[in-house]
Amino acid sequence: MQESPTGRQLSLRHGTHSAVIVELGAALRSYAVGERAVVDGFAEQDRITGGRGQLLVPWPNRIRDGRYRWDGQDLQLPLTEPAGGNAIHGLLRWVAWRVVEASGSRAVLEVPLWPQPGYPFHLHLRAEYALGEGGLEVAVTARNVGVGAAPYGFGQHPYVTAGTAVVDQAVLTVPARTWLRTDERGLPVAVQPVAGTAYDLRTPQAVGALRLDTPFGDLDRGTDGRAVVRLAHPSGAFGTDVWLGEGADYVQLYTGDTLPPGERRRAVAIEPMTCPPDAFSSGTGLVRLGPGEQHTVRWGITPWGD
Repeated sequence: MQESPTGRQLSLRHGTHSAVIVELGAALRSYAVGERAVVDGFAEQDRITGGRGQLLVPWPNRIRDGRYRWDGQDLQLPLTEPAGGNAIHGLLRWVAWRVVEASGSRAVLEVPLWPQPGYPFHLHLRAEYALGEGGLEVAVTARNVGVGAAPYGFGQHPYVTAGTAVVDQAVLTVPARTWLRTDERGLPVAVQPVAGTAYDLRTPQAVGALRLDTPFGDLDRGTDGRAVVRLAHPSGAFGTDVWLGEGADYVQLYTGDTLPPGERRRAVAIEPMTCPPDAFSSGTGLVRLGPGEQHTVRWGITPWGD
């Protein structure tokens, strides 16, 4: 049988919930409840496109010109988004992670991030996925095993569905008080209040014609410490919550308008992030990970309704 281009497939199940995690990049390939797809993923023999389900470390989103300064040293990353002149979505998307555990409803994968040009720091990453009564929970931990402090950020890129052919009819709620206006390269130029703008999604709004590739911050959280982004079917009968827990202070929303025809606006990428785009340059939300220190981000997906 032909080997999958994403490596080993780790099937998780809890009751009617099922998910698949892949060896390549420890990405989330699929998640469903019964016959209902919760994320717009990819097939076993497909290559990953559009960042679907991928972990974005040691930075999410973009770094302007791939350049940043850290502890007096000027560093240059490869420009992995040549059209925009940016370094995008970290260094571990296309690396095979080692499967540490794969049993029933739980999978754990680990990988070293070796010192390299543009990122001369040594980290160890651990990704834990678990299916339970509350849906899918994800915890990603970075530990600095090097000798110097390292800049660090995290993001993940699930495309969430709402049971509609396109997202225009879906109803979106985002508990954010600010949004980041970006330029043509997807880089922040200003932080602005959502009040009075099309980006005020604190109450449920139909996506409609809104085009999103937009970071949000200043998230309102419940008593459990979680901020919840909700994408619901227009009937209100069912939907999906993406919750952002410990360490996830920003969220990027992407309606897929720049994807290839046939993939556009099928789902909304709801991306938990520790920091906004270009954090290596601005320092906003950037984690300074000292030698021996570790940082954990927790987030999850909770489907609800019929």
